[in-house]
Amino acid sequence: MRRKRHAHWVVLVVLLVAACGTAPYTKRSQLLLIPESTEIALGANAYRQVLAKAPLLHDPEFTDPVREVGERIARVADKPNYQWEFAVIDKDEANAFALPGGKVAVYTGLFPLASDTAGLAAVLGHEVGHALARHAGERMSQGVLLDLVLTVGAAALGGGSPQNQRLIYQALGLGAQIGYVLPFSRSQEAEADYIGLMLMAKAGYDPEAALGLWQRFAEHDKERPPELLSTHPDPATRARNMRKWLPEARRLFAAAAPAPVRPLPVRKKDAPTNRREGQ
Repeated sequence: MRRKRHAHWVVLVVLLVAACGTAPYTKRSQLLLIPESTEIALGANAYRQVLAKAPLLHDPEFTDPVREVGERIARVADKPNYQWEFAVIDKDEANAFALPGGKVAVYTGLFPLASDTAGLAAVLGHEVGHALARHAGERMSQGVLLDLVLTVGAAALGGGSPQNQRLIYQALGLGAQIGYVLPFSRSQEAEADYIGLMLMAKAGYDPEAALGLWQRFAEHDKERPPELLSTHPDPATRARNMRKWLPEARRLFAAAAPAPVRPLPVRKKDAPTNRREGQ
């Protein structure tokens, strides 16, 4: 039994050594157990599934600015193996997401907060930052590693009856969530903020717009869980970070060809749908 436990730890150490990577821009060390090609395939499949059920909006008034800004950001992201796609989901949520491989969607409820194409660039830069830094693959790798750690930890604690085994797993899982998983997610969010700020500046959008965007988000999202149990940085923390990074972003903005800034449309609740479920 002891030899078997030792074998688990040996496998764990080998995985950690073999799967070290480095995040772009920040040069942070990463654990990446999943091949990038697998992440891209999973992202494309998940994107198809989401869009097949989502109320997609095909109104050029909304889709054109998302594609225009998204493509500008994608060009400076310089990720030729990504097939970038940008969709608009007709839902009154201040939300957006990016999946591995460059699959991005923006909800119409975010347009009022973004306000103009510079604010939209801050949103899309943040989402593209997640994709560039392979945060989804990193989270999947965490899951693989966590499963192994929980298995070894439960065995080391003696397991016992199936009921006791379940209690041990639950206790270990909660401890892991508070001590490792969520704090790491906050660092990913901060990293996406930083990468997104640099990307929008390189694409020709004034990085000052990002500070205004996240301040509007803070006003919009007054009721927040304690930062200890939140995956997103506290608004004050986010603002401090942005101000710290702005000088670097301004230098990139000064060297870039300026992008046009236009106000964004606002989706009226009683507007004609011009949408369909999925593709």
